[in-house]
Amino acid sequence: MPTPWIIEHAAPLAVQAERDLEALAAVSSPSGDAAAAEEAVAVATALAPTTATVQRVPCSSAEHAPDLVLRVTGPGTRRLLLVGHLDTVVPHEAFIAPRRSGNHLLGSGTYDMKSGVALALGLLRALADRSELAEAALLLVNDEEWRLGPFGHVERFAGFDACLCFEAGELDPQGREAVVVRRKAAASVVVHAHGRAAHSGAAPDDGINALLALAQVAQEVAASHDPHGPDRVTAVPTILHSGEALNIVPAAGELTCDLRGDRLEPLRDVVSRIPGEACGARIEARLQREWPGMDARIATEAVLASAADAAGFPIVGASRGGASDASHFAATIPITIDGLGGRGGHAHHPSEFIALDSLAPRAHVALAIADAILRDAG
Repeated sequence: MPTPWIIEHAAPLAVQAERDLEALAAVSSPSGDAAAAEEAVAVATALAPTTATVQRVPCSSAEHAPDLVLRVTGPGTRRLLLVGHLDTVVPHEAFIAPRRSGNHLLGSGTYDMKSGVALALGLLRALADRSELAEAALLLVNDEEWRLGPFGHVERFAGFDACLCFEAGELDPQGREAVVVRRKAAASVVVHAHGRAAHSGAAPDDGINALLALAQVAQEVAASHDPHGPDRVTAVPTILHSGEALNIVPAAGELTCDLRGDRLEPLRDVVSRIPGEACGARIEARLQREWPGMDARIATEAVLASAADAAGFPIVGASRGGASDASHFAATIPITIDGLGGRGGHAHHPSEFIALDSLAPRAHVALAIADAILRDAG
């Protein structure tokens, strides 16, 4: 049977989360647009508990709006960090305003990850009345989707007892409510080729074709693809830009590749194997946008078992390949649990949606996990 605290807060949290989600998703907030980020921050701040303190902290990415930290405090000793992001990958011109269609709320950012932000705001309200709580902080960043540099918030929250990240939730293959306790490391490789231009009809052999050089590099990167190997490495060339005109041998170009694996080290090895020359062109490769891996399966086992008892239904740990800011905290906050948001699909796509009937069970999941942590399970 659910605990009294969960029973008291679950239904109101889910109802309010649905309303808050519509308000959050009504703001177009593409990553990198500081003015749009300020609008999203204003909405999130307006939806915060009235007892919460509001703090703006520097974003990890220059030129982005400052990130938002909302805090509630109590008389206890436990410190919980809640994490989410307000930015989306959708540019203003492609933005789709929230619209209901049966059980679905469609719209840009509904699934990734404004439903999670709405649930996190609801959990922050509920935590305000727990006597075990010393502090609950909700960190909402504005650069998660396109951050290229280091993440700047790990030291700020050193010493917290748990980190709960509200990326989208899921069901496991048996239909049980699942949260994410394992993620792959992720990085991108940017490769520049420096060739030589020439007329492609009159003197093609005088040129050095950067496009062909990058095609060769793309094949070499793809040769590192080993999803069933010891580090489960995936190496996928995804973007290629080269060439200026039909009749000019391409003198330069840029290739981007997406790398994933259980650890960052094998991804760095992929870059080290890229040659300094291909097809006569000079090659420069660099690794950027590094996200560490996360494996909290053992550290969270007792918490999830206790949470399942408190919720009255199974809550299981799952693995996911995508990157998340939870991974940055996992090395210093062992009890790091992700995937606490609503369930839906089609992230980064015009048909992105959240299943509205998932908000009630996901509210139970978030409350039960927080309850287990506050009671010091594990």
